[in-house]
Amino acid sequence: MPMSLADIVAALPSDEAWGPPTTTDALVEGVPYAPYSKGDKLGRMADWTTEGKDREGRGGRQQYNRNYRDQQVYGAGTSSLFAVQVAEDESSFSVVDNTRASTKTRGFGRGGATFIRGRGRGARDARGGRGTFQRVGGRGAQQNQYYDNRGGRGGRGGRRFGGWKDYDKPQRNRDSSVNIKPDWQMLEEIDFNRLAKLNLETSTGEDLDSYGFLYYYDRSYDKPPVKNTERKLNVVDRAAYNVTTSQDPIIHELAEKDEATIFATDNILSMLMCAPRSVYSWDIVITRTGNRIFLDKRDGSSLDMVSVNENAADAPLEASEGNKDQINFPGALALEATFINHNFVNQTVIESENSKFEMQHENPFYNPSEETEALASKAYKYRRFDLSLEKDEDPLHLIVRTELDAVVKNNISGEDQFLVIKALNEFDHKAQGSGGALDWRTKLTSQRGAVVATEMKNNSCKLARWTVQAILGRADVMKLGFVSRTTPKSNDRHVILGVVGYDPRKFAEQMNLNLNNGWGIVRTIIDMIRSMNKDGKYVLVKDPNKNLLRLYEVPAGTFEEEDEGPAVTEDGTAEDGGE
Repeated sequence: MPMSLADIVAALPSDEAWGPPTTTDALVEGVPYAPYSKGDKLGRMADWTTEGKDREGRGGRQQYNRNYRDQQVYGAGTSSLFAVQVAEDESSFSVVDNTRASTKTRGFGRGGATFIRGRGRGARDARGGRGTFQRVGGRGAQQNQYYDNRGGRGGRGGRRFGGWKDYDKPQRNRDSSVNIKPDWQMLEEIDFNRLAKLNLETSTGEDLDSYGFLYYYDRSYDKPPVKNTERKLNVVDRAAYNVTTSQDPIIHELAEKDEATIFATDNILSMLMCAPRSVYSWDIVITRTGNRIFLDKRDGSSLDMVSVNENAADAPLEASEGNKDQINFPGALALEATFINHNFVNQTVIESENSKFEMQHENPFYNPSEETEALASKAYKYRRFDLSLEKDEDPLHLIVRTELDAVVKNNISGEDQFLVIKALNEFDHKAQGSGGALDWRTKLTSQRGAVVATEMKNNSCKLARWTVQAILGRADVMKLGFVSRTTPKSNDRHVILGVVGYDPRKFAEQMNLNLNNGWGIVRTIIDMIRSMNKDGKYVLVKDPNKNLLRLYEVPAGTFEEEDEGPAVTEDGTAEDGGE
């Protein structure tokens, strides 16, 4: 029987709302609620920059999964209460790509190369500007990428190696320069970020005394060599000394006269002043006796070695890290660079007894009756610097022994100018650890600025130390020689490709080297030692794997005799080994 209109009206809800009754199960303060997980992430509502997830082709499903593997759609942690079936298949929808095709490429067979050339600002993808060369691809699975942006009107220049593939490269574990003993007490940890903020303005210093003599520099090395007529680096045996601070008789005399409170050599002081640039581990022995503080180095210390590509992004590897080329180990390269620097200085001076610059006193370390080799051209200047602050009751002075290598006549005034002579060395610009260096034989003359800029990047700590040493000794010119192996596979024969002279102070500005920051670091370490208020021996160690310094208090007899006790690693476990 059909219902009447009165029955239908009577069946309507009594309240004013229409529709099904509202329940409070899915409401939170009157707002519809959908359960979710706290680990859910908000995804993109629409992304028109990548290929559609349902489209196959170049990349296809793998490309989509790679782009979105770390993303999670909001609410995916639980079953959705508001799932709606899509009425139409969205895979039929596509975005038309109306961008211009990229620069023409030409592939060469298996693992071929691709050449992309652009002109200045017009080449958007080839930012290297005019003459940009890009090679992508390799053979099989071993594919390497090389980027050589030589610049141009619209290019930034420079070289880039690696890329996003190296983002998860494991950190290297290097060994400490000195074994940490169980009885060493750590007093302080100093982070490099703290050191970089220090600043102390200091005068240029004053000369106290000078010893030794200098030969005149051979200007013929300043001329660029003709191709295939480079000069060979010869072995020149000369007596040279690198005596530590506490064994220097002149410093002992100055200490007895109370000429200063702190004593050091330029080799040790430069390492401390350039500490934030260092990567490899090093250590300095600090001895306090009464009111005097001596900064020393150990016998066979790493401070005596010349590092190679220490600051490169891909520094030379050790044998344990997969390097099979023994002559390109970091230790072997350091020995080679030290050998080169010793011989390069002796070769580039004119040894003449009639024309040499005599200092006030003779070399304090040379004994003609015992030495069989002739004395090398070397002058020692003992200079004093004032590290006092306004709040200090007593002045705080530092005496440093600086070294000079040669002298040269000024072309205009005819006055004698003091030189510091150093040598940069190239081992193999294609080998691992070269840091993207250019080929010196072909680029040193035409692109000298790029070569020097690359060396500033790869050897920032070494060049900064040399510059600081030149400024401490008030050298007028710093000569940098460029020495390369005769053949990349032989590390005992070298040729000199050129010599370039720089004003040390201007070179420091190019490197963004702030000497006031270095003096602030020295003053901070000295204040830590003075705060102990007692005599003792301390060791300042650069952590081999972290950017920080550690100051240890050690027993008085440490390093004075060979001690084969167990060493302690960074995690506190004991291991066998001596000094």
